[in-house]
Amino acid sequence: MAKIISIHSFRGGTGKSNITANVASLLAAEGHRVGVIDTDIQSPGIHVLFGLDEGDVKHSLNDYLWGKCDIEQTAHNVTPSLNTNIKGQVFLIPSSIKAGEIARVLREGYDVGLLNDGFHELVETLRLDVLMIDTHPGLNEETLLSIAISDALGIILRPDNQDYQGTGVTVEVARKLDVPHMVLIVNKVPSVFNLDKVKAKVEQTYGCEVAAVLPHSDEMMALASAGIFALRYPDHPVTATLKQLAAKLVE
Repeated sequence: MAKIISIHSFRGGTGKSNITANVASLLAAEGHRVGVIDTDIQSPGIHVLFGLDEGDVKHSLNDYLWGKCDIEQTAHNVTPSLNTNIKGQVFLIPSSIKAGEIARVLREGYDVGLLNDGFHELVETLRLDVLMIDTHPGLNEETLLSIAISDALGIILRPDNQDYQGTGVTVEVARKLDVPHMVLIVNKVPSVFNLDKVKAKVEQTYGCEVAAVLPHSDEMMALASAGIFALRYPDHPVTATLKQLAAKLVE
């Protein structure tokens, strides 16, 4: 049975797409067939991490939502771009980066119900073991749908007071939607912080398991989304934590 995993944050800039791409790649390295769908249609970006150029995208998620193609036609096998031998495969369903198509979404919207159908069609047609959903920050209709149908939800926050408040709202909504498995991920923690104390504080604040506390990494910042960190730095402490997170999300 395939697992649907949503990675979400209440605010932007938390590293959501980066963590999604790394977890997906680590799961593929273990032999899984993984789909990654970018539902952040207003501000897409995860395609950059997988080295997918705009010119290589024949069909995007936007095309499916507007009835121009089937959902499987939007899936791009990005496994070769990972530049390493892995046992499984990664299929990316990108959103369009074209300004006109982003403007059309903002102006006209789309039938959110199609997303639900598309998620399940992808799992079936691509024979996926895992479908990862990179959500749009905040809470809107498509985000609520993604959370509601997920088997697991990872909510990312930074050790920042603005993140704390928004995360509380997200956790409450996820509980009302009866998400089977929900964990918190604390990202970009300054080196002056004690990671164990951060974990304990966040778990106490929300009454929810913290699956990973990821410190600020100069190497990740220097990589600047030009690849998958966990594959470039397999022996890095951050990669070890990302592996633990991947295992938690699929358990």
